[in-house]
Amino acid sequence: MATIDITDQSFAQTLEDNDIVFVDFWAAWCGPCRMFAPTYGAAAERHPDTTFAKVDTEAEQALAAAANITSIPTLMAFKDKTLVFSQPGALNATGLEEVIQAVKNLDMDKLRTEAGHQHA
Repeated sequence: MATIDITDQSFAQTLEDNDIVFVDFWAAWCGPCRMFAPTYGAAAERHPDTTFAKVDTEAEQALAAAANITSIPTLMAFKDKTLVFSQPGALNATGLEEVIQAVKNLDMDKLRTEAGHQHA
C-alpha cells in the first residue's frame, strides 16, 4: 500500500480506523524530507498491513503545531490511537525497519499496565 496524505480533518479518523499508523511530518523545501520520502514509501510497500501517512507541515500548520513539530522530518508512530514513537530526523531504511518492527511488537496491554503503575 502506498502512503496516504492526511490533514487536520482526517488525522483523528485515520488513527481511529487503523491499528498502527506511522506519520511522516515533512515539507517540500526540506532536503532531508525529500531524501527520506523514497525510504518511507518503500517501507509502506513492504508493510501493507500498516498505515503510512504523510503530513505536509506547510499545508497543515495547525496539525503540525498540535503535534509539537519543531524539526522536520519528524516520524511519529501511533498504535491503538496512542503515540508510541516520535523522533525528528531522517532514518535510513534499516533504522526505519527497526522502528516498524518495534512498534508492531509493542505489547499495548503491558504498556498501559506499566503506565497505570507509574501514576499510582
